[in-house]
Amino acid sequence: QVQLVESGGGSVQPGGSLRLSCKASGFTSTYRVNWYRQILGKRRELVATISGTGVSRVSLGAVQGRFTISRDDSKNTAYLQMNDLKSEETAVYYCTSGDFWGQGTQVTVSS
Repeated sequence: QVQLVESGGGSVQPGGSLRLSCKASGFTSTYRVNWYRQILGKRRELVATISGTGVSRVSLGAVQGRFTISRDDSKNTAYLQMNDLKSEETAVYYCTSGDFWGQGTQVTVSS
């Protein structure tokens, strides 16, 4: 059974950092992982992607230079490192692979 479980969300002040984790299970081969976010009242947007071979791409211009995607296949885990967070980036962050989605993790950026 394929499963993706996010963790690492929480509350942080503007300018702070968080690292989100996405633990995968049930995959039989190396897989691409994507991070999306959904800000309340807005459409879900693709933040970053990492291929099965570790090629990464930050898709969202607003976070380039501040967010980094990575993976550790020995732990079946992908990460989203988020630095210099802004209040408008309060959102639910999801990891996905193929048709599978995690449950999401809430990130709140507030002073």
